[in-house]
Amino acid sequence: MARKNPKGKGAAFMAFNVTYEDGTMTSNRRISNDLLDQSFGDSIQDLARTAIEDQDNEIAQRSGQRRAKIKAIALA
Repeated sequence: MARKNPKGKGAAFMAFNVTYEDGTMTSNRRISNDLLDQSFGDSIQDLARTAIEDQDNEIAQRSGQRRAKIKAIALA
C-alpha cells in the first residue's frame, strides 16, 4: 500500500492574546487568515483588532454582557 504524500498546509488561522482595559486577558483568540488579508495596507494588528471586536460584539449580543475595550493585542 502506498503512503500519502504529506503536503503541509499552512494554518488556517492565527492566534492572538488580548488584554482588555479592565485588566482581563484572553489567550489564543483565533482569527481566520482570510480576515487578516493585508492587500489594502492595514497592519495585522489592526485587522486582528477589528476581527476580535466583531467576535466580542457577536458574543455580547448572545450573552447580553459587553466586554471592556481592547487595550492591547499580541501574537500568541
